[in-house]
Amino acid sequence: MVTMQDVAERAGVTKQTVSNVVTGRVAVRPATEARVRAAIAELGYVPNLVARSLATGSTRTVGLLVPTVSAPFYADVVEEVEDALEERGYHLLLCTTRLDGERARRHLAGLTSRSVDALLIAGDQGLTGHLPLLADARFPVVLCAWEAPLPERFPVVTVDYEHGGHLAGRHLRGLGHERVAVLASPAHTVRVEGFRRAFREDGITVPDAAVHLAAAPTFRGGLDAALAALRADPAATAVFATHDVLAAAAMEAARALGRSVPDDLSVVAHDDTPEGLLSRSTLTGVVLPKREMSRQAVDVALHAIGSSLRTAPRPRLLLPRLVAGTSTARPGPRQGAQ
Repeated sequence: MVTMQDVAERAGVTKQTVSNVVTGRVAVRPATEARVRAAIAELGYVPNLVARSLATGSTRTVGLLVPTVSAPFYADVVEEVEDALEERGYHLLLCTTRLDGERARRHLAGLTSRSVDALLIAGDQGLTGHLPLLADARFPVVLCAWEAPLPERFPVVTVDYEHGGHLAGRHLRGLGHERVAVLASPAHTVRVEGFRRAFREDGITVPDAAVHLAAAPTFRGGLDAALAALRADPAATAVFATHDVLAAAAMEAARALGRSVPDDLSVVAHDDTPEGLLSRSTLTGVVLPKREMSRQAVDVALHAIGSSLRTAPRPRLLLPRLVAGTSTARPGPRQGAQ
């Protein structure tokens, strides 16, 4: 087995210098670090992580809890977090809740006793009530992609979801739409409020009756809600969907009712995932800076390791942007007709 001493002799440095390169705890001159890393690659040296964690009190491992990896949004978050950690010499421990509250509770309870240096929690679905389990965690906890009311105890790096809904609403108002329907997941109240605020600014109320909740955040759930919404108000000229999969369902519902998009109905979505096989050039939607958010969350978590701060910093809210596609247009004489 290749040892750290073997690497030191091959690189012509001390064993401590090799340790500094491997752990990243002490800066090493670039030329020296390059020699050490070349020796590590040449000899195939693999650090003994158990021994290193006992010696340093650090496992160089960060946990990440997400609802699922099947959704493109969270798949991108996982990839970006893993890349950002790898660049800093850390490993990723991934757990999924699968939107199961009990499974989330078990993961959080287990993570408090695991040897991780920090924990990232992406997405708030079913997790808000379980955060007290982390009250005695011996490592920093950072929340990201958090849409529920932001806890004061933990650092938060997330998207300004309310602003995203407002962007969608202002886009439709700019086109002249006044009568709209909203398709939403129950967890997306912040997005809906931003959308309604955009209309209130022009003295237009989006009534509660215009907001239709999908029974499930799926195409089938969205289709049922979209059909109900368009049948309840045939005069609606536009639909705001709080998720791309709901937007895809709204487009299908329009076709089923003999209406075309955008000639008879405009559709704008919040989120930028490829659900429903919709291309960004087709769907008008709010684009979320999920990869930037993920990297900033990693930065906050790693900076917090070993920190003596007793209060959480102010939440970081990253601004989304709206990209106009071909699914929205000005309301024409055909819109609202059946």
